[in-house]
Amino acid sequence: MSVDEIGTDRQPDAGADEPGWDVDPDDESGVAVVAAVGRQIRAWREAAGLTAAEFGTRLGYGENLIYKVEGGRRIPRPELLDMADEVCGAGGKIAAMKKDLAEVRYPKKVRDLAKLEARAVEVAAYGSHNLHGLLQTEEYARALIGTRRPVLSTDELERAVAARVARQSIFERVPAPELSFVQEESSLLRPVGGREVWHRQLDNLLRLGELPFVDIQVMPTARWDHPGTGGRIQVLKFADGSAVGRADDEFAGRPIVHPKQLRILELGFGIIRARALTPEESMAFIKQVRGET
Repeated sequence: MSVDEIGTDRQPDAGADEPGWDVDPDDESGVAVVAAVGRQIRAWREAAGLTAAEFGTRLGYGENLIYKVEGGRRIPRPELLDMADEVCGAGGKIAAMKKDLAEVRYPKKVRDLAKLEARAVEVAAYGSHNLHGLLQTEEYARALIGTRRPVLSTDELERAVAARVARQSIFERVPAPELSFVQEESSLLRPVGGREVWHRQLDNLLRLGELPFVDIQVMPTARWDHPGTGGRIQVLKFADGSAVGRADDEFAGRPIVHPKQLRILELGFGIIRARALTPEESMAFIKQVRGET
């Protein structure tokens, strides 16, 4: 495809400002990466003899967006980098920066969690009122995150959903980690997103539950005598023997690494798991819920 053909099937709009997310000014590492990418894009654009307006027109986006990207105030989406590479004749050098942006694309706290999950050889998680993020379908996550108040903007919502879905690459890791989830019965019965979205979410739980390295257990509402009434618990263990954990009502909800404190969380999760339905009973329960609704 020639330079002149780029964007011919799009309708350039001087006000188009869609493809990307604003940079969090408090995310220092993210700010530095996005600024460096922006400078490179500007250098290639100028070397190609294009003004920001001309460049935006070739890409099918507004001049305002180009200035934001080049100024390091907006994180461009991968497709924008691909088109910019072709327009500037960069031979893949601009497109290659997608890898640099991939790690700063999502909020820092989500990136930090994703990095921990990517290293973990074992994940144990108890969810009280919502399904764990790793178990959520994209449409379920969008509906669930959309219930937050104050309401998120469209960009904020899509960024949060994309970040959550990206973490689910953990299921494709080789070798696979051991993943153990215990979910309160009530989290399976709430039809988040409506009937169809909910049904597809239940189907996803059944699919994930068939993976040999994944255990999903249901805690019946009738089981009042378990130590999970204080909220969520999560423990991640790593190959070097270290671990990190967090619980809603323990240690002020902050991440913990001290062995004695981790032992308290592991003890609580162990009792919760023992009180819950077995993985086989849980799959049968989810099938029953799916069939009855």
